[in-house]
Amino acid sequence: MILGILVFFVVEKFLRWRHCHIPTSKEHLHPFVAINLVGDAAHNLIDGMLVGASYLVSVPIGITTTVAVVLHEIPQEIGDFGVLIHGGLTVKKALAFNLLTAMSAILGAIVSIIMGDQIAGFSLSLLPVTAGGFLYLAGSDLIPELHHETKISTSFLQFVLILLGVGVMALLLFLE
Repeated sequence: MILGILVFFVVEKFLRWRHCHIPTSKEHLHPFVAINLVGDAAHNLIDGMLVGASYLVSVPIGITTTVAVVLHEIPQEIGDFGVLIHGGLTVKKALAFNLLTAMSAILGAIVSIIMGDQIAGFSLSLLPVTAGGFLYLAGSDLIPELHHETKISTSFLQFVLILLGVGVMALLLFLE
């Protein structure tokens, strides 16, 4: 898990090392577009690896993992599309780049299935590294963003939605 946290920290620091004050235009995109594209490609690659590795463990675990990944990918990809548009890409380019980064999930699944047969304990080693990466993203990006909203009703809704997410994951685990 610590390796996952460190890898995501290094990737994020490396991609953010240049700060830019030039306004966004078609000729000049802000660095967060590149951060989003690389991060999304890495995220989807890892998702694909998780899905592939989960099918190596068992088909029910593979199905559960696939459902969980699909459920979190839909809003995440819509958000990524918005970030790309805000960063200066045209709708057509944003869709193309979003599709391109999504394809890294297929590559991840293929890599996982091939490596899973070659390396003992591959899927069991992959899960904690991935968990560490997701913990880093939640702690450094997602939770601080939730704190920007201070209205009690919105904060309560955020809390309920977090509990709902935990409940869905527990239900998937139970159905497995």
